[in-house]
Amino acid sequence: QVQLVESGGGSVQSGASLRLSCAASGRTLSDYYIGWFRQAPGKEREFVAGISRGGDVTGYADSATGRFTISRDNAKKMAYLQMNNLKPEDTAVYYCAVDRTRISRTGNGIDYWGKGTLVTVSS
Repeated sequence: QVQLVESGGGSVQSGASLRLSCAASGRTLSDYYIGWFRQAPGKEREFVAGISRGGDVTGYADSATGRFTISRDNAKKMAYLQMNNLKPEDTAVYYCAVDRTRISRTGNGIDYWGKGTLVTVSS
């Protein structure tokens, strides 16, 4: 079992930055790939970013490329999503997720999910 708790969300204005954190407890975090997803009101959940178990490989959605950075600290059992130049369309609940095999961009089949943290960006 892995428990995930996200934090760092909030209400900001367009152009601001936020750093989301994901604290993991339970099994060794280095055994898992990590992904960040988001779900805006009335929309489907979407992939934002993913990172390999060792942190050497990352992948991003087109909407996040160049603005967001995913990272992890396995020793601290933490994952992060640095979000810069936020836009109103980034408004969503952001979820941290982990999986032993891979991070599916659909989110299907992922082992564990956090409960999310809300990010609201006003223009």
